[in-house]
Amino acid sequence: MGLVTPAIGLVFWMLVTFSLLLVILKKFAWKPILSSIKEREETISNALSQAEKAKDEMTRLKGENESLLAQARQERDLMLREAREIKDKIVSDAKNLADDEAKKLIARANDEINKQKLAAMEELKREVASFSVQIAEKLVSAKLEDNAAQQALIANHISDLTNRPTA
Repeated sequence: MGLVTPAIGLVFWMLVTFSLLLVILKKFAWKPILSSIKEREETISNALSQAEKAKDEMTRLKGENESLLAQARQERDLMLREAREIKDKIVSDAKNLADDEAKKLIARANDEINKQKLAAMEELKREVASFSVQIAEKLVSAKLEDNAAQQALIANHISDLTNRPTA
């Protein structure tokens, strides 16, 4: 058991050595160790506060980005709506212009048709009058007394007039 239990002298010198070591450490080493530990704590604390500030800044920037993105979407939607309205207005204006032009063309065509119709009717009236005068001249010049002969002469002259080439 002697190996496990230390002797009194050994314990005394160990206590003296340990006390002397503590005094030397306290005099020369504790202050620098404690100051470096304190510096390290301050550095870590500053780093944590800066990380917290960076986190807050990132949160703020994220919020700003989201608001800018929402604003950009609203502006895009507004621009698209305006573009659709402009497109619809242009298409409507073009349709109205085309309708107006079509109506003008139809009116001109109707006027031209009416003019041609009137001219044809006038020409037809002149031809009918001319035919009537020619038939009357031939009837008067023939001086026929028989009604059947007059009818045959009239039919003959009408067939001559209808078969005659027009100029």
